[in-house]
Amino acid sequence: MLKGLDPLLTPDLLYTLARMGHGDTIAIVDRNFPAHSVNDRVIRLDGTDVVSAGRAVLGLLPLDTFVPEPVARMGVVGDATAEPPVQTDFIAAAEEASGRPVAVETVERHAFYARARSAFAVVITGEDRPYGCFLLTKGVLPEFSPER
Repeated sequence: MLKGLDPLLTPDLLYTLARMGHGDTIAIVDRNFPAHSVNDRVIRLDGTDVVSAGRAVLGLLPLDTFVPEPVARMGVVGDATAEPPVQTDFIAAAEEASGRPVAVETVERHAFYARARSAFAVVITGEDRPYGCFLLTKGVLPEFSPER
């Protein structure tokens, strides 16, 4: 038992986030995503939606400020400019957690699968809205760097 942590942050998820380094990516995806066929490190959060999972992760994970788009979303097949409500909600949560606007890259479905293969881990949720699939790039915490 730990105080002050979102209960969605399971021991496996906390361990994964702690092991990630600057520039590593983590995928947070909906229930339809082929998580186990694209990555060996899969953390299951079946009882929650992707926005709640993202909010919990982004409460601890700083987004990278050295890349132009630290968040990537899966593009809607046939209309890459469409932004389904699940994506609007997730991006709003990312901006709230970051305290700033966040640039978001749109990634074609098969290219998203390829990037999820090289992600540090995949968090699969019970999200039932399609296109609830995101990649987050971990940044640094300069405010916590030791003084030299």
